[in-house]
Amino acid sequence: MTVPAAPATGDQPGRGILLMLMAVACFVVMDGLIKWLSATFPTMQVVFFRSLFALIPIAALVAHQGGIARLKTKRPGMHALRFVVGLGSMICFFHAFRVMPLADVIAIGFAAPLFVTALSVPLLGEKVGIRRWTAVVIGFVGVLVMVRPGLDLFEVGAGIALLGTVAYSLAMILMRDLGKTDTTTAITFSFTMCSTLVAGLTMPFVWVQPPTAMDWALLVLVGLIGGVAQLLMTQAFRLTPVAVIAPFDYTAMLWGTALGYAVWGEVPDTLLWVGAAIVAGSGLYIVHRETRLRVPRLNIGTRTAGRR
Repeated sequence: MTVPAAPATGDQPGRGILLMLMAVACFVVMDGLIKWLSATFPTMQVVFFRSLFALIPIAALVAHQGGIARLKTKRPGMHALRFVVGLGSMICFFHAFRVMPLADVIAIGFAAPLFVTALSVPLLGEKVGIRRWTAVVIGFVGVLVMVRPGLDLFEVGAGIALLGTVAYSLAMILMRDLGKTDTTTAITFSFTMCSTLVAGLTMPFVWVQPPTAMDWALLVLVGLIGGVAQLLMTQAFRLTPVAVIAPFDYTAMLWGTALGYAVWGEVPDTLLWVGAAIVAGSGLYIVHRETRLRVPRLNIGTRTAGRR
């Protein structure tokens, strides 16, 4: 799951772009592994192992940044709400991976910045000008092009992916508010730990079969890759201004298309590409406007986690 970006500590565009590209590639590989495992294991079982093994790199980050002291919070209720919304988003996306082509789910997830911008007005009281509202409306047109309501093609799966995107956006809104008082490390660790515990409680009811040696390897990789991707993306936003590296988040569509075709023979249709281009363009314009206006924002790219 993507975490809120810390303030940039320097302007190192080369390193920031490279780290961003590596993070996005890792997230897409993780998504592909989730799709593969979802054909065998229930969604909650995949959620459990993804969260469990993601704790390893996240715990290493906690130790590196000062230990338990970095995890203190005075707002446990807000963390709990953020966890519920984020877990719902993760479950929706993991299920969507099971029933939809990889690139389709990734493309629908691009709508997250649009929902965050729209929801920040009633939930955070932020002011959004006519230009950004126009970008949001145009972006939602792109979402409709991708989801194609009323058509049978992927209608149920697309609806679940869209629901996951809305939940992810709500999680980002809550993280934006939590970021005013708590560290990125605390927000990330609390969500991952709670996801592990809650998903673990469901194991006696959803466990279908013991994983094979190969399954264990893939389940471990899902968590490790996701955790490492989070750290890479967080560092990218520390080193480089958001306006410079945010566009590279959309390379996920290219990675997802390539992986989907190589493993499952999936080929996105023309409407998906058109809708994804509209949504990506709108999202980039919103990033541009928020950067110019210096509106506090989060890294609200693709999966970036809520989602992951």
